[in-house]
Amino acid sequence: MTLRLPAEWEEQDGVLLAWPHEESDWLPWLPMVEIVFAQIIKEITRFETALVVAADAERTAAILTAVGARMERVRLFEIPSNDTWARDFGPITIKRDGAPVLLDYGFNGWGLKFASDRDNLITRRLFHDGAFGGIPLETVGLILEGGSIESDGEGTVLTTAECLLHPNRNPHLCRGEIEEALRSRLGAGHLLWLENGYLAGDDTDSHVDTLARLAPDDTIVYVRCDDAADEHYTPLFLMEKELKSFRTREGKPYRLIPLPWPRACFDEEGTRLPATYANFLVINGAVLVPTYDDPADEAALATVGQAYPGREIIGIDCRPLVLQHGSLHCVTMQIPKGVLTP
Repeated sequence: MTLRLPAEWEEQDGVLLAWPHEESDWLPWLPMVEIVFAQIIKEITRFETALVVAADAERTAAILTAVGARMERVRLFEIPSNDTWARDFGPITIKRDGAPVLLDYGFNGWGLKFASDRDNLITRRLFHDGAFGGIPLETVGLILEGGSIESDGEGTVLTTAECLLHPNRNPHLCRGEIEEALRSRLGAGHLLWLENGYLAGDDTDSHVDTLARLAPDDTIVYVRCDDAADEHYTPLFLMEKELKSFRTREGKPYRLIPLPWPRACFDEEGTRLPATYANFLVINGAVLVPTYDDPADEAALATVGQAYPGREIIGIDCRPLVLQHGSLHCVTMQIPKGVLTP
């Protein structure tokens, strides 16, 4: 039996999102965050299907229609949710002997920080509502969030020790047992552990998708802080040293592409927010990149373009998203080719 966790840049059927609603933590900023979600979905539907979980499908459809989303590529499901972080409660799709299988890992609100009872059921409810046709769904007795792992589609998985070894995720498992679980379920034969790196204001315990991203041709796009006075300077410098020490399956160093560092971003109470350009989403023919009305935005778009030549690089203003300590990749989960029903 062969197991493979597809890379994000492989062909997709669609992207899963969960629409924000007034019973979520988005209530104070709901109108402006709905605009961000609508813009993301509008861009996705230029290239592929948007699978959208919403509390009020009719209202959501009206907003998407108004912004010009291609509604023939929008599939709405009325399913209750706690929040909108589809990256972490959505299905993780593997290929088993070449055929897709959906893995439904447990989601416990990033180590019991937030309510997650509804979110933890979304994948199974989508399955029962026919979103995935005859593709098998397997529930896995392990807490694992999609934002905590990066795959190159060929057996390499990049992750962080801070997240996967967190005592409120899987306290019954040691590092070796977690590695075996990743190998046996995801086909992760080449594991790269980051021991350093974090973003202030991040609730996820250093999800790798905020820090470093695997890209085609043995490339890693990563966050680098050039301001020696910034609290991130030392931990991100140490993370960069780790990345330089990593080797591919063939024993070669990775091509490393550093992202620019945005200005510090704060909420109304003075809490620093985790604005990061690493939280981009790769889709068919394009890459959606978060921007923050920052002087570094254009450089960030150009940098991502270096890793994904030939794709359209599209900036999305994600300032509203970081108010809840996440960004563009966090609110999306790609669905690989062969999963969605026509």
